[in-house]
Amino acid sequence: QVQLVESGGGLVQPGGSLRLSCKASGIIFSIYLMGWYRQAPGKQRELVARITSGASTNYADSVKGRFAISRDNAKNTVYLQMNSLKPEDTAVFYCNGYYSGTLTGEYDYWGQGTQVTVSS
Repeated sequence: QVQLVESGGGLVQPGGSLRLSCKASGIIFSIYLMGWYRQAPGKQRELVARITSGASTNYADSVKGRFAISRDNAKNTVYLQMNSLKPEDTAVFYCNGYYSGTLTGEYDYWGQGTQVTVSS
């Protein structure tokens, strides 16, 4: 059974920091493309950051220079360090694991989400 379990969300003041974690089980974590997405009320889910199996990263323009994604394959965990948080970062953050292989097919898994609220 595949599980992606997020943690680390909460309420933080503008300018503050949070570190999200997503622990995966039931997959060969090291080969998966791992990502963080977010969905604000009334908006579509959007990509925040992704990290490949080779640790290459890419970010949404809105978070470049403020957020950092990383992974620890020994712990089957992906992280999102969020600094200089703004009220517009308020959203439910979701962890995603994706793998596509020519012979094995496509696998796409989501966590249950963790709420991040930035407010004074």
